Amino acid sequence: MAIDDLAELLHETSIRHDAYEKSHEAHNWWDWYGAYMNARLDGAAPEVAVTAADRYMDEVLHVRAI
Repeated sequence: MAIDDLAELLHETSIRHDAYEKSHEAHNWWDWYGAYMNARLDGAAPEVAVTAADRYMDEVLHVRAI
């Protein structure tokens, strides 16, 4: 992946993470980023990647909503 493409994906990920960050207890942001970016790199639309990342954090890492 080209550096500019990766930078754009990281920027998109940071924007999409905001809602989860504000609605859940403290967590490692890189876990959410990893799940989101993995889904996007597999071809998922942004909304689907958000759902995948949220599910990973909630079901695998047991991060609770506040």
